[in-house]
Amino acid sequence: MVRRWVPLAVATAVLTTAAGCGGDADPTSGSPDANLAGRTVEVAATWSGAEQANFQALLDVFAAKTGATVKYTSGGNDLPVLLNSRIAGGSPPDVALISQPGVVAEFVKRGAVKPLTGDAAAAIKENYSPAWQELGTVDGQLYGVYFKVANKSVMWYRVDSFADAGVQPPKTWDELKTVSTALADSGVTPMVAAGGDGWVLTDWFENIYLRVAGPDMYDKLARHEIPWTDPSVVKTLTLLADYWRTPRFLAANPTQTAFTQAIADVFGKSPKGAMLFEGDFVASEINKLGELKVGESAKFFDWPSVDGSKPAVVTAGDQAVAFKDTPEANALMAFLASPEAAKIMAAKGGFISANSGLDLATYPDGTTRELAEAVVQAESLRFDLSDLTPQTFGGGTSAHLWVLLQDFLAKPIAPEALAQQLEAAAKKDFGGN
Repeated sequence: MVRRWVPLAVATAVLTTAAGCGGDADPTSGSPDANLAGRTVEVAATWSGAEQANFQALLDVFAAKTGATVKYTSGGNDLPVLLNSRIAGGSPPDVALISQPGVVAEFVKRGAVKPLTGDAAAAIKENYSPAWQELGTVDGQLYGVYFKVANKSVMWYRVDSFADAGVQPPKTWDELKTVSTALADSGVTPMVAAGGDGWVLTDWFENIYLRVAGPDMYDKLARHEIPWTDPSVVKTLTLLADYWRTPRFLAANPTQTAFTQAIADVFGKSPKGAMLFEGDFVASEINKLGELKVGESAKFFDWPSVDGSKPAVVTAGDQAVAFKDTPEANALMAFLASPEAAKIMAAKGGFISANSGLDLATYPDGTTRELAEAVVQAESLRFDLSDLTPQTFGGGTSAHLWVLLQDFLAKPIAPEALAQQLEAAAKKDFGGN
């Protein structure tokens, strides 16, 4: 089975290694040099907007190096649905970047994903630590490479709104509520919640849960070794409800607000709020809007401590896997695993890599380096919980965790009642364990 979590000691070692191996590696290591003229390779991912544009620039480099024609397909939040449809129709993309390890494991069991060998496997073994290689391994066979990783434990804010309200970034959950009240009193809605996208709400839950229950319980919940009716889950849902349902804290219609719209609602021309929760990738979208400058007028703070909890980071990653065993698919996989590809993406911003050949100096600004260092220095680091669960529970727009949290945001459902609904769904989706 694919490893479903990142132990703190191992993960910290992984990322520390990444920090220390900087510029010594051959920048072209793992890069393809095959002549693929006349061949077409399709790659699918969730990315749109600025992330898609940056990735397309990378694909253009690959096309120039190999002569291959590269087609990018965006599956959005429903990428697993798209892939299932394409697999059923006998026409999967050559390569896909999937954010849910549980989904990859399901594809492997069905024989849809191809084992990596040759240059692709060699590039991964050369440029990624054993821990990250293991995350791309299912039943002892290497299938994927974590091309992009994330720090999903930060909140972004407008510096001018905080200054007008006379507040500083909060360090604790209680301080977050105090700051939110001060912002509301100053006439600014504190938070824009992107509840139109269920995955954002799962990230809210995971960050609080990691701090409420700790990493060991987090791992058990991800594997459904404890029920979702556990008191730690109920406490987490109670804290969520306490913040989400406090009058004046959230901008209107949170369940109708998509992720990209929420960013515009905070950092665009007509701001509707002062804060936004989501990962490091928000920075590139703020830059795209062009109204505020990341690191100066738009900054972030770490997810607040709950009841004195130590610093913790929820991380995630987009894992590239091949659905076809062809020269063009293998060449693209090898390229994605190369320091050259990591360097191209890191230089554009909004991107954190686990590639040990990447020099941290490549990151274009201090904010990105700080976000990466926060992952490195976290006392507690865990992979995105919903991504570790079965697809029907945590892996798409109709997944139970996504939908039930959206209901919880929209309706006055009691935390205990939601916990029972989550447990009923988990029993079904995890196969009754």
